Amino acid sequence: MEHYGVISLIPALSVLVLALVTKRTLEALIGGTLVGFVIWKKDDFFSGFSDAALKVMGDPTIGWIILVCGLFGSLIALLVKSGGALAFGSFIVRFVKSRRSALFATWILGLVIFIDDYLNALTVSSAMKKVTDRFKISREMLAYVVDSTAAPVCVLLPFSTWAIFVAGLLESTGASGQGEGLSLYVSTIPCMIYAWVAVLLVPLVSLGVIPNLGQMKKAELNALNGNPDNLTESLQSGGLDQDLHFSDGEVPLSGDIASKALECPKLYNFLIPIAVLIFFTVYFDIDAFKGVLIATTVAIILFAVQKLMSLNELFDTCISGFTTMIPPLAIVVTSFMLKEVNDGLGLTNYIIETVKPFMGPALLPAVAFVSLSLVTFATGSFWGVYAVALPIVVPLAQSIGVSMPLAIGAVISAGAFGSHACFYGDATVLSATGSGCSPMAHALTQLPYAVLSAGLTTLFFIIAGVVMS
Repeated sequence: MEHYGVISLIPALSVLVLALVTKRTLEALIGGTLVGFVIWKKDDFFSGFSDAALKVMGDPTIGWIILVCGLFGSLIALLVKSGGALAFGSFIVRFVKSRRSALFATWILGLVIFIDDYLNALTVSSAMKKVTDRFKISREMLAYVVDSTAAPVCVLLPFSTWAIFVAGLLESTGASGQGEGLSLYVSTIPCMIYAWVAVLLVPLVSLGVIPNLGQMKKAELNALNGNPDNLTESLQSGGLDQDLHFSDGEVPLSGDIASKALECPKLYNFLIPIAVLIFFTVYFDIDAFKGVLIATTVAIILFAVQKLMSLNELFDTCISGFTTMIPPLAIVVTSFMLKEVNDGLGLTNYIIETVKPFMGPALLPAVAFVSLSLVTFATGSFWGVYAVALPIVVPLAQSIGVSMPLAIGAVISAGAFGSHACFYGDATVLSATGSGCSPMAHALTQLPYAVLSAGLTTLFFIIAGVVMS
């Protein structure tokens, strides 16, 4: 396995340092990616950078992400402008009587929408934002709860996009027979410890059993005191719109809601499009693009029939909603360019090769989890790490007699940690955008809880490795 040795760490470290110094995500990614191309391509770095940009933009996966996220922005804008989101918020508030119950309701909704992490993050945040605002819950806390029930929940349930992808990898690596990958995945679910810990930590934080930690304490105090100078504002965010805080990742959509929609907002204007979204996502084999495309079309027809908006207003709203997703999409696209650099420098191969001597029967699960967690956190590549690591870890576990579910669970847990904690990971960016805070504010406030979950997960894998070896 070819790699640049310890030098391959420099781009990822550059991104993290620049992010902490500038308090900006996109600029840090661009800077770290350029540093990587200087190392990799030397004096031809600019051509390498531009070629990578074109390659990434031509990637079908990126095209899928752009369309899915953009259409989600359009759908959310339609739900807000039609008054459907307002009606849903008013409905939920009737049953939510406190800050704790508002956070708990957000957690429950995140558990229910488990099909896809994009679908989860954007739907739950848009649905619960008004409710949490009502009880002066910070947007950063909302983003933490949403993010903790995105990838972690999708990992734990065998009917999600994550499960289908990993099941295919398990078959291709020989860990299971043809057509038996999903069965092996299901047997591994009890060992996906990070996902379990991250999900179960949320109600403990919501109920106050675990106190607000680090920057989250500041964000929550500012929200409780009604102080607009919160963490998101301090991280170069935008201005205020009525009682809401908008960051560089969110554009106000509710300021021009048609008066007709506001006079008597209808709950079905929210429930019907969301139900269509979930149904057709499942119907088309967990394809969020087809689901959101049909849901947006149904929403346009539904609101046009009710004459809530003219056709021009409906399509202008769709375009406006689509454009709100440009900042987070720029971050996701640039993170794919960083992945291109990391692959060229052999970062994942270097880390695996470095820690491989320590992967004895007792320590393999813990070492695999820690090392791959560092890779996913630094690179923002989760499914890519699965594709590289599983063909190495699975045969190694088989040869030294390590429990296969335990070894696979460690690898999958590492990907869940990266998706949850990485500053520029897609789930982190989308959870922040949907919740109304900057990605950096969300990442910094969430980090203590992610590190706590990772520490508990590592301890479990150490104990389980010793006991089961």
